[in-house]
Amino acid sequence: MLSVLRVHLPSDIPIVGCELTPYVLLRRPDKSVNTEDVPESAPLDGHFMRYKWYRIQSDRKVAICSVHPSEQATLQCLGCVKAKIPVAKSYHCSPKCFSDAWQQHRVLHERAASAVNENGAEEEELFGRFNSTGSNASLPGSQSSPSLANGATPVYPAAVAQRSGGETWFEVGRSKTYTPTADDIGHVLKFECVVVDAATKQPVGHANTILTSRVIPAPSPSPRRLISVSGVDVMGSLDSDGCISSTGTFTVLSYNILSDVYATNEIYSYCPSWALSWPYRRQNLLREIVGYRADIVCLQEVQSDHFEEFFAPELDKHGYQALFKRKTAEVFIGNISTIDGCATFFRRDRFSQVKKYEVEFNKAAQSLTDAVVPNSQKKTALGRLVKDNVALIVVLEAKFGNQVIDNPGKRQLVCVANTHVNVHQDLKDVKLWQVHTLLKGLEKIAASAKIPMLVCGDFNAIPGSAPHALLALGKVDPMDPDLAVDPLGILRPVSKLAHQLPLVSAYSTFARMAVGLGLEQHRRRMDPTTNEPLFTNCTRDFIGTLDYIFYSADTLTVESLLELLDEDSLRKDTALPSPEWSSDHVALLAEFRCMPKTTKR
Repeated sequence: MLSVLRVHLPSDIPIVGCELTPYVLLRRPDKSVNTEDVPESAPLDGHFMRYKWYRIQSDRKVAICSVHPSEQATLQCLGCVKAKIPVAKSYHCSPKCFSDAWQQHRVLHERAASAVNENGAEEEELFGRFNSTGSNASLPGSQSSPSLANGATPVYPAAVAQRSGGETWFEVGRSKTYTPTADDIGHVLKFECVVVDAATKQPVGHANTILTSRVIPAPSPSPRRLISVSGVDVMGSLDSDGCISSTGTFTVLSYNILSDVYATNEIYSYCPSWALSWPYRRQNLLREIVGYRADIVCLQEVQSDHFEEFFAPELDKHGYQALFKRKTAEVFIGNISTIDGCATFFRRDRFSQVKKYEVEFNKAAQSLTDAVVPNSQKKTALGRLVKDNVALIVVLEAKFGNQVIDNPGKRQLVCVANTHVNVHQDLKDVKLWQVHTLLKGLEKIAASAKIPMLVCGDFNAIPGSAPHALLALGKVDPMDPDLAVDPLGILRPVSKLAHQLPLVSAYSTFARMAVGLGLEQHRRRMDPTTNEPLFTNCTRDFIGTLDYIFYSADTLTVESLLELLDEDSLRKDTALPSPEWSSDHVALLAEFRCMPKTTKR
């Protein structure tokens, strides 16, 4: 007969919005053991599985610490209450917790105060919003307070399942999977599964149950605002070369989201296991990505299965069309469905696809070795060059602007490249060769039509390195130390390491803008020697910039940039990923405007 052998949860801490799917091990009538479900619609030997979820409502109100969500709150910041900051952010588990978090916490108050402009209207922020002015934080004199609440009046089902010892159990779900809601915050959940007779619909034997810890709200980071860097509005119309009309702007996001196969407890031991789990991270990443509302989204380290099963369908709901290029699998060892790649999304109401190009550096490596490497060295050469990295290039046609009125029949095009360059630091020649190969391909596209060009991705190259110099300056200094590593001779002569694309790093705009624009605080988050952010990747072992958005400066100007993170944005002694930020990289976003066409005389 069908029976339950074991029940457990993948995570002890349930989080609002993150799906809970218990592991239920069943013994079937034929004595086989597996986790495949037996629903009522397909009973097995006259029996099926019935599942129920309950919320255990205690008579005592409980609030959760905003810094340590697995801990119960004992004090509340009154400044947050007065500023109408989301109540969940106001709770702390101890005075020390509040004191340690103050540098980050006060940013909430500052943001709340700045969210109201001179007319009293709200100023919109990306990935979060506050609704009123802020004030200084203060601590209540007492510790645990009976007035603590979850911030909203819960609405529970009318039927009470059970009441005992000051606790009431409310049935909240009747499927194997349950997604906690805001009503569940601070409460324990109970999962129950039982074998049921298909004929009588009565349980057979005892029910198997398991209790969770208290449900916690999904941690959310401080909002990142879009900072204007243009200073003036550039007006104009569509130019004859097919450039996007300067009356319209568009935004581009680039983000390495950290593939689940790399997000291990061994590598990121400082991140709580529940915050490192994919069910949590995928929801947190989705909230962040959707919250930026970018017109074009370039993601790296997207697993094949996660693209097909999660990102493509979820972003489709928000109006995005999806493109994906999986890494090649000549080096990869493991389940092919978990191999990652580059995913590009664009809003269907803003763009349509014209053409797609896929760059496989493995194929380029084969062509290179066939052409220049002696037969006796080809195996060694391919072993060094073949690393499975790829790039995804898409040419898009804009659906906005004044082309119908001013230039009937003219197409507004933009070319977007999305790549993830090889990570190994001892293969500097391979990194540089991959970047050079990508740029030469983009030059061919640019030669066919003068269109705005964007080159986004994780280049695994710090500012000032040879790959960065090639991208930003169009050439590499012959004395660059990165050129010393070239066992295959693929970087010689150095003069070939050049391109004619007028590429500029979008975030270098912060460093070039005048102080008078009020950008000094943002310039402090830039490296003055390289004009790049101080970091886009932040772990316990490394902090530095690896991610960039380059644009063609002869066709585009930067209107605004997503503000950079600084030490105040990250909690004290915290690296990435964290409960607030679900990748070890930082998202970059830039808003672009097409330059007005100039007429030669």
